[in-house]
Amino acid sequence: MQQSKALTKYVRIAPRKARLAAGLIRGLAVEDAFVQLQYSGLKGGELLLKTLKSAVANAETVHGVQRRDLEVQEVRIDPGPIIKRAKPKNRGGRVPIQKRTSHFTVVVGVKEPETRGE
Repeated sequence: MQQSKALTKYVRIAPRKARLAAGLIRGLAVEDAFVQLQYSGLKGGELLLKTLKSAVANAETVHGVQRRDLEVQEVRIDPGPIIKRAKPKNRGGRVPIQKRTSHFTVVVGVKEPETRGE
């Protein structure tokens, strides 16, 4: 089975928020996934769309597969490094601020023809 993969690393969004957008496209046809991400209104949707376009371009150039024959087989959002900052508070105190990052992995592949078990 032909699969293509795209990785985007160190994206400045919390993994928990990005997983909301990933859940929208898991298992969909690529064209349906584009529509879902474009109109979702999520920041994670915009960032994940870029990775999905890259995975589709990889499939088209490397395997010569047409876009309409592809489906999203795997979407994974892994946590990246945390950028640690501090915010000053009253009486000399401070509060830690954690700026979380994510790594996106999108795998697209050719749709399996539906077979009926008779």
